[in-house]
Amino acid sequence: MFAFEFMRHAFAATGIVAILSGLVGYFMVLRGESFAGHALSHVGFAGATGALLVGMPPFWGLMGATVLAGVAMGLGGRGTTQGRDVTIGLVLSCMLGCGLLFLHFLTTSATRATALLFGNVLGVDRSMLGWLLVLGVGCVLAMAALSRPLLFASLQPETAEARGVKLRMVSTIFLAIVAVVTAECVQITGVLLVFALMVGPAATAQRLTATPGWGIVLSVLFAIGAGWGGLALSWWTDCPASFWISALSTGFYLAVGTWRFTGGRESTDET
Repeated sequence: MFAFEFMRHAFAATGIVAILSGLVGYFMVLRGESFAGHALSHVGFAGATGALLVGMPPFWGLMGATVLAGVAMGLGGRGTTQGRDVTIGLVLSCMLGCGLLFLHFLTTSATRATALLFGNVLGVDRSMLGWLLVLGVGCVLAMAALSRPLLFASLQPETAEARGVKLRMVSTIFLAIVAVVTAECVQITGVLLVFALMVGPAATAQRLTATPGWGIVLSVLFAIGAGWGGLALSWWTDCPASFWISALSTGFYLAVGTWRFTGGRESTDET
């Protein structure tokens, strides 16, 4: 498997994106902003198809569209998750419509459009891997600087605001980071399956622990497990990697839920 360069690139790219997805996804689920990540992936689809239409690399069109949309969502809300759903819904519907329009004129690039929708991790080259790493390091550093006020604003927004935390600014910066991570994640899972790495591992981790530190660690581990496990299963079964990544992510969530349910019921019976 690792004798082939494209597989080494795929595992490296998936590892980078999985670490970012586990880290950022934890706060996204904690803040109840899973819908935002879903919307940003669709916005990115519009940006990527638009870039293809004018002859630009789709990754940069995707990146630019998601970042602009993330900032718009942050500024359009009220600093907390309340009041932002309408803004997100409007941005999602508008940009998805634009993506469909651009796709209409891309009949000669159906393969590239399919890769955007469902991912093409095996097509990651050395140049793209380098950009994923550079952007990934930048996102990790940004999250490290933002983590304390972000956690405070996520758990106790009213108290955080009273203590001087600028909720709107924190939310806008965080959604800009989410936008960059979403753009990277689309390279692995595609637009339609972003939840597999952005939400699934984080939701699974939060079912196991309420401690933020351990939750982030578990979220990253689940994301790496789903990503690398999906690639390995794809190699052995000749099925799409995106399918196995989403299947493993869902499987982890269901397994933890079942374990908690049966464990809780046994504890009740013993009592």
